[in-house]
Amino acid sequence: MTDADDRLSGIEGAVSAVIASHELSLVDADFRREGRRWVLRLFVDKPGGVGIGDCQRLSHELGDVLDVAGLIEESYDLEVSSPGLDRELRKEREFRWAIGKAVRCWLREPVDGRRELAGRLVAVTGEHVTVSDPDGMVIVVPRPLVTKVRLDPALLGAGRRR
Repeated sequence: MTDADDRLSGIEGAVSAVIASHELSLVDADFRREGRRWVLRLFVDKPGGVGIGDCQRLSHELGDVLDVAGLIEESYDLEVSSPGLDRELRKEREFRWAIGKAVRCWLREPVDGRRELAGRLVAVTGEHVTVSDPDGMVIVVPRPLVTKVRLDPALLGAGRRR
């Protein structure tokens, strides 16, 4: 773990109880320098989705908690938002959160003759990503072959994106 990971872990620890008190879960967190400013982004979710009011209330409360905790010395902007409808999944926590959700996966080389898969994310391990396609076929893909995974809400809607 790097110093940046340790720092982000400390920030997550400081805000987790407040997030949970709002009946939200932390999907992802990112703290990075962008231009002259630092930006702390917290992505939260709850069953039924997160609204702007949820993000505003949480942002005000988390700003106070972070100020008191003194974990961030630099000037920074705090952004609290929902994960987004077609968010790319990058971290293990995001993959665990997305189990059961509709996803689209792109592969480095074909598996069962396909370089792109769409369906429900069934399972994720360090070695494999398992997707159940709309026809009910379960496809297990070696993790190193996966180049990108995105949420795909259109898959559950009236039609599939091409």
